[in-house]
Amino acid sequence: MSVIGDGLDAAVQKAFTRPAPKSAGAQMRYLVKQLGGTRAVAQMLRISQRTVERYVKDQIKKPRPDLAGRMDREVKKRWQPKIRAQAKAKAASTGGIVIDTRARMGYTAPIGSTDQDRIRHLTVALPPAYAARLFDAQEQGAGDGRLKEIAAEALKDVYFQDGGRRAGSLEEVRFTDIEHLEFDL
Repeated sequence: MSVIGDGLDAAVQKAFTRPAPKSAGAQMRYLVKQLGGTRAVAQMLRISQRTVERYVKDQIKKPRPDLAGRMDREVKKRWQPKIRAQAKAKAASTGGIVIDTRARMGYTAPIGSTDQDRIRHLTVALPPAYAARLFDAQEQGAGDGRLKEIAAEALKDVYFQDGGRRAGSLEEVRFTDIEHLEFDL
């Protein structure tokens, strides 16, 4: 499970103009329409084709918790692709992205400075270039480690170095033990 990837998805979902289907039947019908048939949905969700058909006809109304979670994730992944693309494009070109996090942060710096890791709560507006890098890496399937590296680099530049106005000798920022992470567009 990707903490940063999930945070980026949640931020984009706030831009949706209509709510995604909630009931199991409506979610299943949406997935069947998107994937072009019950067989593809059954394979994706790892259930039988007959079970998919029963959800579509509202013969089954309450899925198991693990199946409900998979259905919800798959629907939200496909819901309003144009709105999702517009939100990402705006963040990557003009708007930027706001990161609100409570995590352990430390840095590598020259001898003589205090580089002790400590829990910090930061709310920082990141420039569009970092929003673009985060979304691009996520779309290319980057793991949570790579997304953390990009976020740490962004925090180093924007928060610790203030765009080059201070801490010029700072080499690397460590971003670990994330307690809370939220993005906003």
